[in-house]
Amino acid sequence: MKSLARSHPSPPKPQLPDGVRIYAISDIHGCAHLLEPMLRVIDADVARSRPRYAIEVFMGDYIDRGPDTRSTLDILVERSRRGNAVFLKGNHEAFLVSVFEDPSLFEDWIAFGGTQTLMSYGLAPPDLRRDEPASILRDLIRAMPTEHLEFIDNLRLSFSCGDFFFVHAGVRPGVPLAEQTERDLLWIREEFLRSEEQFDKYIVHGHTPVRSAELLANRANIDTGAYATGNLTLMSIQGSRMLAV
Repeated sequence: MKSLARSHPSPPKPQLPDGVRIYAISDIHGCAHLLEPMLRVIDADVARSRPRYAIEVFMGDYIDRGPDTRSTLDILVERSRRGNAVFLKGNHEAFLVSVFEDPSLFEDWIAFGGTQTLMSYGLAPPDLRRDEPASILRDLIRAMPTEHLEFIDNLRLSFSCGDFFFVHAGVRPGVPLAEQTERDLLWIREEFLRSEEQFDKYIVHGHTPVRSAELLANRANIDTGAYATGNLTLMSIQGSRMLAV
């Protein structure tokens, strides 16, 4: 007797357009010493495989926590001049802009890893009992090259290519991708991470550190906590093939 149960086919694998290869990195957090070798890996792979279109997607949180925000932004600004890179906003960049606008958030930023950013621009660690936040922030703005401030101002919230959607933190389940809020794209965690929903596209994200990259049925998390672990993950995608190193 035949079983009446019907098997449910697996959803089709997400695909990039023919000839496109994407390289994605997230949550660098001031680790310029880890970023540079990953960029050399990308350059060597492009020279070897010669994809028709190579796109680099950097998925936010370039600043704070790690030792060298200034050098990290120098590298990324220089990389942006090649014209084939996309730079997304992370919650740390968004929060720094908020601190510039509202110095009462300064102590929260320091607890968020801001001291390392100040020091990378040659400023002393703040004494929160004595120093005036507004004065420190003015000094930081003066110390930051114009290119760095413009870079932060021009970051995108998301990037879509083929069946893939790249974003810093994730998306809210049940909400179309075109209707997602900035706060969810930059900050969401549990509602997104617990969801088994097949979203409109396959989500590639960071924001929540994991021991090693997670490639799941509906999303991939490539934040491996570089500033704490020394492991910055690079993900390459071509066709339906995804590889994280």
